[in-house]
Parts: sequence; C-alpha cells; structure tokens
Amino acid sequence: MSATTVTAGMAPRRRRDAIWLAVPGLLFLAAFLVLPSLGMLSVSLTDDDTGAWTFDAYRRALGVPVYTRIISNTFWIALQVTVLCLLIAYPLAYWLARLPARTQRIMALLVLLPLWTSALVKNFAWLVLLGRTGIFAGTLRALGVEAPPDLLFNRVTVIFAMTHSMVPLAAVSMLSVMTQLDPRLTQAAGTLGASRVAAFWRVYLPLSMPGVASAGLLVFIGSLGYFITPALLGSPRETMMGQAIINQVQQMDNLVFASALSALLIAAALASCLVYDRIFGLSRMSGGGSQARAARSPIRRGGLLVARAGATVFGALSETLARLLGGHRLGWFLPAYAATVVAVLVLPILALVPMAFTSSDFMSFPPPGFSLRWFQEYAASPVWTAATVRSFGIGAATACVTMVLATFAAFGLSRSGSRLTTAAFLLFMTPLVIPSIVVAVALFQLFAMVGLIATDLGIMIGHVVHAMPIAFVIVLATLKSHDWRLDQAAATLGASRPRVFRRVTMPLIRGGLVAGLIFAFLSSFEELTVALFIGGGLRTTLPKQMWDDVILQVSPLLVAASVVVIVVVTTLFIVAEFLRPRASRTAH
Repeated sequence: MSATTVTAGMAPRRRRDAIWLAVPGLLFLAAFLVLPSLGMLSVSLTDDDTGAWTFDAYRRALGVPVYTRIISNTFWIALQVTVLCLLIAYPLAYWLARLPARTQRIMALLVLLPLWTSALVKNFAWLVLLGRTGIFAGTLRALGVEAPPDLLFNRVTVIFAMTHSMVPLAAVSMLSVMTQLDPRLTQAAGTLGASRVAAFWRVYLPLSMPGVASAGLLVFIGSLGYFITPALLGSPRETMMGQAIINQVQQMDNLVFASALSALLIAAALASCLVYDRIFGLSRMSGGGSQARAARSPIRRGGLLVARAGATVFGALSETLARLLGGHRLGWFLPAYAATVVAVLVLPILALVPMAFTSSDFMSFPPPGFSLRWFQEYAASPVWTAATVRSFGIGAATACVTMVLATFAAFGLSRSGSRLTTAAFLLFMTPLVIPSIVVAVALFQLFAMVGLIATDLGIMIGHVVHAMPIAFVIVLATLKSHDWRLDQAAATLGASRPRVFRRVTMPLIRGGLVAGLIFAFLSSFEELTVALFIGGGLRTTLPKQMWDDVILQVSPLLVAASVVVIVVVTTLFIVAEFLRPRASRTAH
C-alpha cells in the first residue's frame, strides 16, 4: 500500500521535472533568436549618427513612396499567393486524404519533394522554361505564334512561381488534419439523407477548417519574407521587402533601416498569429486547441452559414449537372485535377535534369545534344567543390546539434505536465512564424559584434535555428505515438532507466530520430538566406554559390550544380520518408 502511494506521489513529479530537458534548446533559441530579434528592434529605433532613440527609420519606411509601394507589394503579393495556395491545395489534400494508405504515401512523396527542393533551384528552372528559348515559347512557335509573349519579369509570373513553391506546404498542412477526420461522420450524414455535396459542405469542410487556417497562416508568413522569386523572375515593380532588406545591408550598409523593415515583417507575422490565435487557438497547429473557443467564435458561426449556403448552391448545381449528363457525376475530375497539380509541381525539377547534360554553351529545353562536360567542369572547379564540401560539413554539424537539442526538448515536453509546456512548444515553433530573412538580419547584427561573420560556426548556428522546429515536430510526433507502457513494463521487470531507454525506447523511436536528422540536414543543405548574410562573401555554401552564379552569369554549370542538389535532396528525402512509417508501425 505504501509503495503504491509513493509511486503515485512520484509520478506527477517526474512529469513536472521532464520539462527541464527542454532547457538547452530553449536557451539556444533565446540566445540566437529572441535576444537578436530584440537587439534588432533596438537598432531600428536608434539614430545611426548620434545613438539617440528615434522613429526616423519607421517614418521613412511608412512615409517615402518607394518604400510604401514595396511594403504594399509585399502584403498584396503574399495575400494573393495565400488565397491561390488554399484554393489549389485544398482539392489536392482532399484527394490525398481519400486514397488508400500505400497510394497516399507514394503521391504524398511527389507532393512533398518540391517542398524540400531548394527554392533557388525551382525558380532557376522557371527562369529557363519560361524564357525566350524555353519550352513554352517553343510550343507557342510550333502552334504558329511568331512572337510569343514575354513570360518573365512580371507580377503574374512572380505570383505563379511563389504559389508553386508554397502549394506543397499548404497541402501537407491540410492533409495532416484531413487524415484525422472520422469518415463515419460524413457517412452518418448520408444515412440521414444528406447528399455527398451537402455532407461535404456541412460536415467535412467545417471540420477541416483548422487545417486550412494553419496552411493559410504558414503560407502568408512564409510569403512575406520571400526574395528569391521576385529577384529572379520579377521586375523592379515587384520588389518585395526581403529584397529591400538585402539591398540595405549589402549595398547601402544601412543596418538601421534594414532593422526597421525587418521589424515591420515581424509585426506582420505576429499580427497574423494573433488573429489565428483569437479564432482557433495557436495550439490547434499542434493538434490541440479549445473546441469551446472555436464554437463561440463569430467567424466560425459565419463560416457555418457560408457552408450551409454552399451546400445549397453547389448541391443544386450538382443535381442540375447530373441531370444534363444523364446521371454521370464526373468522378474522374478530382483525380485528373490532382494529377495535373502534381505534374506541375514536379515539372521544374524534372526539366532541369536533361538540361544539365546539354552539349551547348547555353541553356535550352530540350537540349540540342548530350554531354557530360558541365558535370566535369563542376567536379574540376575548386570554387564549386569547396562550396559543396562546406555545405555537407555544415549540414552534418547542423543536423547533429539540432537533433540533440530537439530530441531532449521533445522528450521533455512529451513527458511533462507542466503549465510551461505550451509556452515552450510555441518558442520551439517560433522560427516557423518569423520570416527567415528577419532571423538572418538579427543574427548578422549579433555575429558582427562577436566576430562570427564569415565563419562556418556562424552559418551553422543560423541553420540550427532554421532547422529546429522541423526536427522538433518530427521527434515530438514520434514520441507522442510511442506506447510508454512498454517502458513501464520493462521497468517493472527490473530494468534500469538507461537500460530501458537503450533496449526499449530507442529501437522503437529510431526511425523518427533518423528522419529528423535527415530533414535537419536537408534544411541546412538547401538554406540560402543565412549563408547570404552570415557568410560575408568569404564562406560560400552551395546555395550561396548558385545564387552568385545566377546573378552574375547563367550557364549550364549552374544546372549541373542544381542537379547535384536535386539528387542529394531526393535521395535523403525518400530515405527519411520511408523510415518514419517503420517507426510508427513498430511503435504500434
């Protein structure tokens, strides 16, 4: 009786104490994310000459027409991209959620692959495909159009390319919610007389809205800090705040104004999170949240009215169309739509591969002949090989450091009953909701004071901040699916805690840990923004070298380097994705 009482009394203490395993990760983020961001805010309020406090930088940002136009461009383009991503990705995620498990996994791999392929590589591919000698211009000429329209350097192309990059993120965010919905709910609606259209609008759509809202939040915040796409595919009229920040730091040497623009981006991101929290609760992004708050929300009640109207309107349209087509329901349309979207997502990745084997001195698709010349030049170039080796080294170090911090943190939060768990979770997710260019500027100011500019260590620290939430979420999801009763059973049989962890816990979660390690490496390997600022022009990673080459000169050598990135990303991505289900199946 006393042993039982002691055990029961100790259990809550173990849960509370487990939160301290997250302290190293929290201290790391506080040192290299929170404090640098506060320091950047302080710089933005300082006069560069006198050191006095002033709002001059903000008055310039919000009062000078050229910068107000840039800010307006940024928010308007981000909003357009967000709306397009939600409209395109929702049917895709809905189709994926209805597939058998094996087929869903294969198709999800194709959707996710573009997400993990460097944005620089994808936008460079569009630069070639949409150019005057690209496949689209060639197709139009073959159809008799003598002067094909210029498809590059306009707002439509910028929005298209940004949407292309963000659709996988939106689809995955929605899919994670849709796969958790109980299909018996829509079946029950059908047994009560609701048509398939009415069941979708009245039952399925409202239940999937947290996924839609999470996708919208992530896409909008991610779009705010974009600079690669408008820089490569846009004109000066499409300049966004990310480009302006880079220009202020690298060309104008004006850290005060760059900090003010970065602070405005942070304010926009935090405002977006605040709106999301008021409607859904930020914990809904992790699968929690208060259903009561959602039910009381006026926006939710308004949404239910819209869903009811949609059920009526689209139900009537569906029945009318079915009568016109003799009862045919166009069941092929959704799979055809999804296949088309997936094909467009992977198109730039597949198109780059044959261009790397061209025999020409210029890039075109399709290539005029086959040659290994550009891969040979890539392997023989000390600049490119040094950048590649550095990317692998920094990526490996980033993956190891990230996984140590993320694993301890995820273990602590998954076993903790402390009230601080939610706050700790939100801090680990903060790098996702702060534009990466803002993080890079904040770290640039900090590292300039401590001598870490143009060092591999400085780049690695920035990459760890960037990779932390990805690895943390993967490990946390793995631990939440782990059956802790197996560990308790081993302990009751006399196994010590280290032995339980080594012989029981570790084998069951190993797949998730390896997947987190690989994704942390990939996050570092394809990251450009941190290397652009912290590298100082002296420490060049592979993405940074590709950026310099595409700005200064465009040659098939760049395509060969892009194919190297694609091969590395694809291989590791597939390995990671196929490791995660094994861990899940074993745990269950």
